[in-house]
Amino acid sequence: MFKSQKNVFWEALLVTLFIFGIGVLSGVILENWRSSEISDLYKKSEVNLLDIKLQNEIYSHGDFDCEFAFQENLKFTDKIYEEAKILEKYEKARKLTESLIIQHKKYDLLRAMLFLNSVEIRKNCNLSYDEIVYFYVPNYEEPRLDLRAKQNSFSKLLGELKQKRGSKILLVPIAMNQDISSINVLLNQYNISREDLPLILVNEEIKINELQTIEELEGYL
Repeated sequence: MFKSQKNVFWEALLVTLFIFGIGVLSGVILENWRSSEISDLYKKSEVNLLDIKLQNEIYSHGDFDCEFAFQENLKFTDKIYEEAKILEKYEKARKLTESLIIQHKKYDLLRAMLFLNSVEIRKNCNLSYDEIVYFYVPNYEEPRLDLRAKQNSFSKLLGELKQKRGSKILLVPIAMNQDISSINVLLNQYNISREDLPLILVNEEIKINELQTIEELEGYL
């Protein structure tokens, strides 16, 4: 009887250790995969920053095909938006490291430059689309719970609007990073402070910081 109980104990221990080992191994593999994906995003952002800077130089000269420029800027914006969503998913799944925060800031710089490109295109062309910039406080700065809830609501409404309107709107989310001077200058240019966030800027003119429904948002377009 005693021997039988002892065997059951060792069998249970071996099964537990096996399951634990599988869990640890799976965790290591998943973490390595995430790190690899983040590394790929990092490399892409380096190329994207150079690409968007050159585009900005071209648009600043004012001699370009308006429709083609808009479509390229829209494609670039959507691509950066999707890549940043992947990064956001990784941010939620793991502890934020300095490299993740730096990567987030790179995407904010890319988005800011995309917005400036859009401003140049609108300035030089007669195109009918709405330009929406969403300024918010990044999660790594740990915004208050009420502010985070408001930002989640804004993000959801903007996502629904983009899905509904597609290429009729250019949606550019930009996090307020206090140690990035260019974004601080951009906010100052539109007279936006941290206390105003989250804030939606429509076509450089309309500022929205209270919003409940997608119909209410569409009323500003």
